[in-house]
Amino acid sequence: MKLVTIMPMVCKVSSRDVKVLNAEVIVGAQCGSAVLRGAHVFAPGVLSAPKFMKVGDVVSVFSDVEGRCTRGAKDFQGKKVYLGNGVCVMNRCDIFCAEGPVRGVAIRMEDALYQSPSFDGVLPNEMFLQNLPSVVVGHVLGPRPGERILDMCAAPGGKTTHIAALMANQGVVVALDKIKSKVEKISENADALRLHCIKAHCYNSIQAVCSDLTHDSRTADTPPFPEESFDRILLDAPCSGLGQRPNMAFNYSVKEVCSYQPLQRKLFRTAVQLLKKGGVLVYSTCTVTLSENEEQVAWALKTFPCLTLEPQEPHLGSQGMPGAELSCDQRRLLQRFRPELSWHGAPDSQTSEDLLLKANTDTIGFFIAKFSKR
Repeated sequence: MKLVTIMPMVCKVSSRDVKVLNAEVIVGAQCGSAVLRGAHVFAPGVLSAPKFMKVGDVVSVFSDVEGRCTRGAKDFQGKKVYLGNGVCVMNRCDIFCAEGPVRGVAIRMEDALYQSPSFDGVLPNEMFLQNLPSVVVGHVLGPRPGERILDMCAAPGGKTTHIAALMANQGVVVALDKIKSKVEKISENADALRLHCIKAHCYNSIQAVCSDLTHDSRTADTPPFPEESFDRILLDAPCSGLGQRPNMAFNYSVKEVCSYQPLQRKLFRTAVQLLKKGGVLVYSTCTVTLSENEEQVAWALKTFPCLTLEPQEPHLGSQGMPGAELSCDQRRLLQRFRPELSWHGAPDSQTSEDLLLKANTDTIGFFIAKFSKR
């Protein structure tokens, strides 16, 4: 069984006094978020750099949070967030070369504003880094050796590989995603971890139910599939992602945020059709909105009388939020994770297990619901 490592997205403030320098490098919002997670600055993420910047220069790194910095600019006066200081390992002319964006580390972070360890490239054939709630999802699904399991929105494959590991690489895990490059990444991760039970396909999960009643592919691993083909299904649905942290790249409109609920319901309908009677369906998101979480659970219970809300093990998060016409008992069966950390009592009065569980409650925003099908 492969090891799936937990990496809660918690950044600790540096004990050193990190000061802003005169030489400034501006990076994109996604690059800035990666730096907060412990990454160095890679060349494609650099937007602006001093005119004569060369290898060995010490610079301050800022993130352009509004996406207004022009690539190749020599300075930038827009809204930016300070990330820390680093040493250049590329010249400016190499970063902004005429042949197009280069790859590799451009600035090695030496004094980050927040100290988060980087696990990039650490034992890539033995572990896949995930946040705590993402690890919990695999255990809640409860895969067993020999089962047929569907991961409907699988990229990049963290939960998929965890599921395969939990079932000891015995059985079949079908992983679907509609973007080819992401499917290739799933296959790469599965191969690196030597998880041969994973079958990844580029396919729209909404269309994964076979309409040909004479076609029987219960033993095949290629979509579309007949109804009731899978013992367990994970629907880690596309969502607004408002629980992800740290993140500087959010620029969603209200309309965009509201667009996910109909998509999630289409996927949910397919999931119910593909699930065997007696099977388990786990629905999860990495967002915090009521409409994409508790309201979806309430809708599912009303729309599909065959579904029953089930207890979750382990249950490390808080219960569901009120406001979606779910009873108190139903909300207790849900799990919500959120960015928070509260200590009850003096730390030295806690057992190590108590401290671990309390510390782990400070995670990304995440939601999990577990159903069974009668």
